[in-house]
Amino acid sequence: MGGINLASKLLEMRSIIKEFPGVRALDNVNLEVEQGEIHALVGENGAGKSTLMNVLSGIYPYGTYQGDIVYDGEVCKFGKINDSESKGVVIIHQELALVPYLTIGENMFLGNEQGRASRIDWDKTYDLAAKYLKTVGLEESPRTLIKDIGVGKQQLVEIAKALTKNVRLLILDEPTASLNETDSQKLLDLLLQFKAQGMTCIIISHKLSEVSYVADKITIIRDGATIETLVKGVDDFHEERIIKGMVGRELVDRFPKRESHIGDVVMEVQDWCAEHPTYAGRMVCNHVSMNVRRGEIVGVSGLMGAGRTELAMSIFGRSYGANIKGSLLLNGQEVRLHSVTDAINHKLAYVTEDRKGNGLILSETIRENTTMARMERISRHQVLDKDLEIKYANEYKEILRTKCAGIEQNVGNLSGGNQQKVLLSKWMFAEPDVLILDEPTRGIDVGAKYEIYCIMNDLVSQGKAVLMISSEMPELLGMCDRIYVMNEGSVVGELTHEQASQESIMACILKSTGNKGAVAV
Repeated sequence: MGGINLASKLLEMRSIIKEFPGVRALDNVNLEVEQGEIHALVGENGAGKSTLMNVLSGIYPYGTYQGDIVYDGEVCKFGKINDSESKGVVIIHQELALVPYLTIGENMFLGNEQGRASRIDWDKTYDLAAKYLKTVGLEESPRTLIKDIGVGKQQLVEIAKALTKNVRLLILDEPTASLNETDSQKLLDLLLQFKAQGMTCIIISHKLSEVSYVADKITIIRDGATIETLVKGVDDFHEERIIKGMVGRELVDRFPKRESHIGDVVMEVQDWCAEHPTYAGRMVCNHVSMNVRRGEIVGVSGLMGAGRTELAMSIFGRSYGANIKGSLLLNGQEVRLHSVTDAINHKLAYVTEDRKGNGLILSETIRENTTMARMERISRHQVLDKDLEIKYANEYKEILRTKCAGIEQNVGNLSGGNQQKVLLSKWMFAEPDVLILDEPTRGIDVGAKYEIYCIMNDLVSQGKAVLMISSEMPELLGMCDRIYVMNEGSVVGELTHEQASQESIMACILKSTGNKGAVAV
């Protein structure tokens, strides 16, 4: 990666059209990327950003789309991802493609094994892996298992893996969606370092502050078409300007207004404890007590690994954890929920942060995913009433304004934001009194976020209660009536809406740990 003149064009995508059954995902999209620049691709969920990059990388092979890809001066017809990688075009997807029970080194050279056909040279593998890990600033042994490192480090492993393929054009799809602020900043600074060495990057992100920080140009895509390209130093890079291009209008307020009408406590946990399911004696929830009232949105803040998700899942029918102890009260009555079915029957719902892994069945339709949490609502004498199922699925599609070809479309073919809406539909259909939302807007655009915030407000206006876990500080401060702060498995602070600020949340964490370098997320 030597110093390269910015003036030379590395990539041109001309009049790209990509259609799926009933949907034109890309409609004459054009994209130009100069050598050595960081080029951001932004737009609402379903705008076509990931689809365009899948066309570029050969995931959607030549012949399945219309238009031309001109890379490094020649027209390319990539038939598979290996074809694009051989030219130095490497894509890193939002869902990381690492094997948990293989080492870092094994993952980095999976499919690109070092040695002869009949024998892998493990010394060479781990020596090269160590070299590339050092390049990305990751101080881990290449012999460490992937499952034993955090998601921030896994993202760096993916980048190191890309470097082993002599990458010239690195494509990153939502690279910071699962990272805390510290890891996100490290990643962005690494991209700037690569840029200084001549590498070209395309980054897809909904975090507009990060886009403004790192990008030289920003191309906005809306409804499958190119709207405009903004250039740093020439055009306005403020978030409000970018949002206007994305949604076609100015978004005056990120968080919809709500009048709070808070009622009685509907859910309370007292002295709640849970151990790690694998490591006996390791407490993931340590004597936690908290409550949420009808008509109230309560936030849960904390560092990565504070135990927020573990708490939510252990409450929700003991779906995570071992040796769970403590009391759970619903409407003032103590209950013992032994399964997810018990939790649903007691009008408790949990919207997981892992929508693709645990929340949805991607191979099934929107209709089937919407109704699966409470089949008895669409059954008569244990016989499915399909007409009723269709009616409800269409109702929730309209309520949540899910962009799709219809309720018979497979969920796996939807954008991330629209998958999130189907996941919300599934649990709204279950008619819960308490809805636990775990990172409900992760990886989705500002327009879709606003719609989900409106849905949350509608739910609490009906007397429901919402417990929201979020790593996005503005979201917690903008939406919550109260915020609990967690650290190392314990609640270390409770703040009203008026008391809550980034500084006050940070103070709770620092007071509990004395860790001056911590960053609240």
